[in-house]
Amino acid sequence: MITLKNVKKIYPSKHGQVKAVDNVNLEIKEGEIFGVIGYSGAGKSTLIRMLNGLEIPTEGSITVAGREVSKIRGSELRKARHEIGMIFQHFNLLWSRTVRENIAFPLEIAGVNRTERLKRVDELIKLVGLEGREDAYPSQLSGGQKQRVGIARALANNPKVLLCDEATSALDPQTTDSILDLLVDINKRLGLTIVLITHEMHVIRKICHRVAVMEGGKVVELGSVLEVFKNPQQPITKRFVQQVTEPEETKETVQHLLENYPHGQVVKLTFVGDATQQPLMTNLIRNYEVTANILQGKISQTQNGSYGTLFIHLDGENEEITKAVDYIRSLHVGVEVINHA
Repeated sequence: MITLKNVKKIYPSKHGQVKAVDNVNLEIKEGEIFGVIGYSGAGKSTLIRMLNGLEIPTEGSITVAGREVSKIRGSELRKARHEIGMIFQHFNLLWSRTVRENIAFPLEIAGVNRTERLKRVDELIKLVGLEGREDAYPSQLSGGQKQRVGIARALANNPKVLLCDEATSALDPQTTDSILDLLVDINKRLGLTIVLITHEMHVIRKICHRVAVMEGGKVVELGSVLEVFKNPQQPITKRFVQQVTEPEETKETVQHLLENYPHGQVVKLTFVGDATQQPLMTNLIRNYEVTANILQGKISQTQNGSYGTLFIHLDGENEEITKAVDYIRSLHVGVEVINHA
């Protein structure tokens, strides 16, 4: 559905050339929810703007839904954009138009007759859950409702691809989750290919099938979300994964334990897929002469399966602790000894 080959975007500056996107190669499948994550300046916004021709690559080619958007211009580019919807962080609504009129706007530009416009707008209002708000103006809507209008407007021309540029960054956590649930529903109902950029790993974890991690204009890591959570390779990826798996209070809890318990080991356990269902702690205590203190644990759901982390303190004779750790490893559970108390 989307192919990027050797894509570069270089901007001139007073201090020389800036490589915003540096030799990126990606294949995004039809019907996939694909995430691009990176901190500010990583190049992700430039990358997504090149997918609909808002930016032209300095080098390389970009093909979306069968059209090479990096080469076409004028009316051909306008046709291509009908198949590429886009939603934005700050909604970009027309403040003098109602919900219905905002959603209808791209249909007006496309020359769709009034009867068909009204029918399509009604379908979209129902799809995004805005029944009863059709005649409200943006100033009368919550942030989540505004983004629902933005999504409906982006879907007006039946696009094959939906681009999401930090679409939930301006929303509170609960509203973010409701918008992400809506995007998953749209993906399943319409078979729509969704590409989203974000700096929040929670967004990636919740809805994406695969993720590309960007740093300094390059894609430094690429894979299924579950695999990236299970085995992050790059330091930046590990930091993003820790946003979800190791909240700040975990470090405080571990530090407190190390200060107050003079013996044993602090161990981080990583569970993937079926391993999250095992009665590990029960078996550990029954079969080994150790005490096990749970510090903190969390199981997260990804589109590819479950992923969990558990921090425990094991105490007992060194030989028994070693046997217990070996037993855990035999269950295909990831084991990392954080520290010796």
